[in-house]
Amino acid sequence: MPVYDYFCAANGQTVAVKHGLNVELNTWGEVCYAAQHPLGDTEFLAPVGRVISAPALAFPAGNSKLKELGLTKLVKRDDGVYENVTRQGDEHRYMQRGDPESAPHLHKKIGD
Repeated sequence: MPVYDYFCAANGQTVAVKHGLNVELNTWGEVCYAAQHPLGDTEFLAPVGRVISAPALAFPAGNSKLKELGLTKLVKRDDGVYENVTRQGDEHRYMQRGDPESAPHLHKKIGD
């Protein structure tokens, strides 16, 4: 379900509301009810307008960005063989099934 921002000129507040495409909210009271936001001192029938905002987009990250973030990416190269394309330090380039020494150093990357 999409999220829409509504602005109320009477109080200067913008509230995010999640609702279907066919729903129209026209008053501060409707927005507060839909968002479970406190009405406050603003009149229930105060008009609101939908704010046009940029949609949230996701873009794929390259191997260097994943490495920078401390993530591990393994790419299958053969049956039981994976290449660690984000290896750091003394990590092995290839991880092979049955060889625990070739596994990435996840214990160094995962913390509390």
